[in-house]
Amino acid sequence: MIYSYYAAVRRNYPKGDPFALSNVWRSMKQAVWGLITVLIVVVGVVAGVLTATESAAIAVIWAMIVSAFIHKELTFPKMWRVIERSLGTLAIVMILISTSQVFGWLLTYLKMPEMVAAAILGLTENPLFIMLILNLVMLALGTIMDMSAIILVATPILLPIALKAGMDPVHFGVVVILNLGIGLITPPVGGTLFVGSAVSGVPIERLARTLIPQFGVMLAVLVFITYVPAVVMWLPDLIMPAMAGA
Repeated sequence: MIYSYYAAVRRNYPKGDPFALSNVWRSMKQAVWGLITVLIVVVGVVAGVLTATESAAIAVIWAMIVSAFIHKELTFPKMWRVIERSLGTLAIVMILISTSQVFGWLLTYLKMPEMVAAAILGLTENPLFIMLILNLVMLALGTIMDMSAIILVATPILLPIALKAGMDPVHFGVVVILNLGIGLITPPVGGTLFVGSAVSGVPIERLARTLIPQFGVMLAVLVFITYVPAVVMWLPDLIMPAMAGA
């Protein structure tokens, strides 16, 4: 957030309206219909009523209903243009996901995760060095594989190593998600990077160059939360003190 503020001021990005309490109620009323979309996804999945895919599909249908009949902004000609743009973006993402899934299967078939785990444990027993290697492995995987593939393939292999290094499973989960989040915007296989390029029309090369300072900030945060676990563990320890004590 600090860097984003600095970049916005330095690049003279346009400013929004100043905050005013009088705008809160009006904004809330306008946001209610959109917030229901979020509730469909979150409540449906958490309650076990819907899968993630089902909740997303229902949320899309709800968003179309709100746009067409409540806000009255989505007409049939606009809908076809939206579908056309969505299919173009979806095609890019699906190609990336499908190829990375194949690559993930190949790594599993060749037993690469087990080989990497054995190499890490054979290289050092220093917990600090092990955590550094785990981060480097996940960052490298994030540049060439999709997030879901990495979670399915690498997590069962890397978690025991992290536990041996003294990492709490919750702490390890946060570190994994941040690593894979960085991977989503890192070439050559960055799903979010390609989506941003498709939506904005800005070439991948230009987006990647613009994100270089952001990469530095995110890597600094990654190192910080890896070696100072209290930053991310204070809330879980507060909510689940018995588990923290165990």
